[in-house]
Amino acid sequence: MRAFNNNSKVSITPTEAGIPMADEKPPMKASQIQITTGDEMSRGRYSNMMLVSHSAEEFMMEWVLNSPSGTHLVSRIIVSPGHVRRIIAALTENLNKYENRFGPVRMAENTDQAFH
Repeated sequence: MRAFNNNSKVSITPTEAGIPMADEKPPMKASQIQITTGDEMSRGRYSNMMLVSHSAEEFMMEWVLNSPSGTHLVSRIIVSPGHVRRIIAALTENLNKYENRFGPVRMAENTDQAFH
């Protein structure tokens, strides 16, 4: 797990940054990027549900927290269809790495998201 601080420098690998475009050559070694963020954003957000919708030009992902006090929008991310493809590839690659290290992820059988 990475800690992100204000003006922190984070070393990332090309697979973490996303899949290169078809006409780009992938970098040969890890690159450095600087992420600047405020304290509130650097703490991150927790979401236990996601809603996805799309138009011809963009995808909208709404990260939601379903809690006893109600359902709350945590973040709304809007990206291009091409970027969605890169997100899916990066998540698939990282899920495979996770499962190779820790074993298969089990999906909850009960789809009831309500708090009782």
